Amino acid sequence: MPKPRAARLETATARRRLGPRKKPYWTTISPGIALGYRRNAGPGTWSVRSTDGHGSDWIKRIALADDLERADGTHVLTYWQAIDAARKLARRQPGDVADDNRPLTVAEALDRYEADLKARGGDIYNAKRSRIHLPGSILSKPVALLGATELKKWRDGLAAKGLSPATINRTRTCLRAALELAAEHDKRIGNRREWRVGLRSLPDATVARNVVLDDATVRRIVAAAYDHDRALGLMVEVAATTGARPSEVARVQVADLDLADPSEPRLWIPRSGKGGSRERARKMLERRPVPIGVGLATLLREAAAGRPPDAPLLLRSSGEPWGYRRSDHYRDDIRGVVAAVGLPNTTTLYSLRHSAIVRRLLANTPVRIVADLSDTSVREIERHYARFIAEHSDAVARRGLLDITPPGAHNVLALPGRRS
Repeated sequence: MPKPRAARLETATARRRLGPRKKPYWTTISPGIALGYRRNAGPGTWSVRSTDGHGSDWIKRIALADDLERADGTHVLTYWQAIDAARKLARRQPGDVADDNRPLTVAEALDRYEADLKARGGDIYNAKRSRIHLPGSILSKPVALLGATELKKWRDGLAAKGLSPATINRTRTCLRAALELAAEHDKRIGNRREWRVGLRSLPDATVARNVVLDDATVRRIVAAAYDHDRALGLMVEVAATTGARPSEVARVQVADLDLADPSEPRLWIPRSGKGGSRERARKMLERRPVPIGVGLATLLREAAAGRPPDAPLLLRSSGEPWGYRRSDHYRDDIRGVVAAVGLPNTTTLYSLRHSAIVRRLLANTPVRIVADLSDTSVREIERHYARFIAEHSDAVARRGLLDITPPGAHNVLALPGRRS
């Protein structure tokens, strides 16, 4: 690629004629890329400025200019070397080795977040959810230059696209997670406050739409799943019994089937990957014991026979492990089962989770234990299942209700007569 001429910057002699000033002398070296020289008391410095075509740009210092010492190609650069360095820093070409000195853009942060999710077995759609709503002006902007005002404007603009407050909160959460991951790996990103302020969640956005099913309906769903496919039925029964999330059920391993006491079998359910990236990595390795019935344990023992401890416990009929991402097709099977039972399409595997939580609450299981079995918090239990807790607490409270009616008063009837 040809290198543009700039007589006042090409040589140390020419640059010494420039007067010192706070702002660099800029010259365009490629579309959207400018090389800057700032004259100092000592040697000057080279900087690169890159624009995204949407009114946003970033500036980064490259190296010293060869004003007082010979260029070494790394720390001290000539004008011509500075052009090459600026272009390389501003535009990473396909196949180029990643340059950690280059400011990470939002688009690249989302790429890394998606790779991180894939490596940890997470849902990669979380990285794509926010990307499809982000404009090019933000995607191409370095993470270190993001501001709270522009992020808040973007978040608030999602409502104009028809997104509900709850969906907006999920979308901005995914972007925040990507930005937090980028900041954890690059100490130069010091503007975390900007997205923590600009991407705050919308208040009162959560509307409880938990589909809770009675035990008879849950049994019908499990039976219909077995009729459709035995492997599907086993997976659905595990979900209905444990109340685990689909992603957790898919990650259960053969070694997680605990038959130490055959009369009281348990499954060690993996915890979800919620929280920051470090917390997610820690929690993904943790498991919680959840009791299951002897009949289900027998079916699981048969399914696990002859397989290694670290193999997935639940498999499809094809022998492949169950997935839980949007690219997996088991959701179509679940919809077919739900339709066969005659339930609305709002009934999903999560309905079995909600039903299991309410079943435990109504069985006098302490909320703290229910929260631990479900891998959630007491606060979330009270937030989403308050109505069921209130109904249950009313029934419990009535057991200790004081009745001050005199004995036999209920059997006394007032007879009509003359008033005195």
